Amino acid sequence: QVQLVESGGGLVQPGGSLRLSCAASGSIFSINAMGWYRQAPGKQRELVADITSRSTTNYTDSVKGRFTISRDNTKNTVYLQMDSLKLEDTAVYYCNADLVTFTEPTTSRRYWGLGTQVTVFS
Repeated sequence: QVQLVESGGGLVQPGGSLRLSCAASGSIFSINAMGWYRQAPGKQRELVADITSRSTTNYTDSVKGRFTISRDNTKNTVYLQMDSLKLEDTAVYYCNADLVTFTEPTTSRRYWGLGTQVTVFS
């Protein structure tokens, strides 16, 4: 069984910063890409940023230059540093990991966390 647990969400004013963390635990053999998605009320879930096992990163245009994704492979953890937050960044942020478990060593699957709320208010 695999769990992804996010933390670090909260309330912040425009221009502020938050740092999200997501730790993967369980019967994990290896982790490929990890990423952060978000879903605002009434909108579809969208990719915010992702990072490969070799730390190649990808960002959606609206967060480039403001958000930084990183990972610690020794801790099976991915981070999202969010700076210069805007009102439109308000959403539930979900962690995602594409990983291989010991129980299915020839198959990679995507797992999701339950989400953490980020609210930017003025």
